[in-house]
Amino acid sequence: MIEQIEGLPAGTLGFRASGRVTAADYERVLVPDVEAAFALNRKLRLLYLVDEDFTGFDPGAMWDDAKLGMRHLSGWDRVALVTDVPWLRMTATAMGFVIPAEFRLFGLAGLAAAKAWISEPAA
Repeated sequence: MIEQIEGLPAGTLGFRASGRVTAADYERVLVPDVEAAFALNRKLRLLYLVDEDFTGFDPGAMWDDAKLGMRHLSGWDRVALVTDVPWLRMTATAMGFVIPAEFRLFGLAGLAAAKAWISEPAA
């Protein structure tokens, strides 16, 4: 399941992933919100929280994620991934260099720090 995180500054989107994330979750929540935000902003910031009860992505969700990222390849300003899921942390550490934005990885205990970083004014 994906749900939007409220209370972030303009130009910043936040999503919380929990349980099993499906393509329908992406198509119903994440994709429309991202597309609407890009209609108003040239650059976006993203806070993506993967909660402790997360059980995985189905292949369709991973494909939707890749398509969305490629469609807006140069549109990301900052991306914060907040998770304690070991395989996600390892993948993000190994592949963070391919994310076309300033990227930081935070543990769940660092959610407040992630929100502060994602909200900092541009340099």
